[in-house]
Amino acid sequence: MAESTGSTPLRVLVYSNDADTRQQVITALGRRPRADLPELDFFEVATAPVVIEQMDAGGIDLAILDGESAPAGGLGIAKQLKDEIDECPPVVVLTGRPDDAWLANWSRAEAAVSHPIDPMQLTNAVTSVLLAR
Repeated sequence: MAESTGSTPLRVLVYSNDADTRQQVITALGRRPRADLPELDFFEVATAPVVIEQMDAGGIDLAILDGESAPAGGLGIAKQLKDEIDECPPVVVLTGRPDDAWLANWSRAEAAVSHPIDPMQLTNAVTSVLLAR
């Protein structure tokens, strides 16, 4: 794939009620996790209603949802988005532990990464999902 330095940035919604978790995700991925992908433009969200509103509005290329968020967890939100939005953008969920991968399957997320966030695992999951879209 040719390098796409002039491409429009990909809009990535990052949901967690924890600002530290959102920052960990953004720091782990950086602005450009791979040379063959456009830059990432992050949009941080702390509440479920704003996630739904933004996803309904369109223009999001990827959603990263924290399954450990409260009061609304990212796994349930992922399931709702996949059930309700035609051509829903890809979703990566952050699970509480690796054994929760079955919940990620239930939510219909394209990928799952468990807490604590491993930058390499997250980057690999996100780039795989973005390259497959």
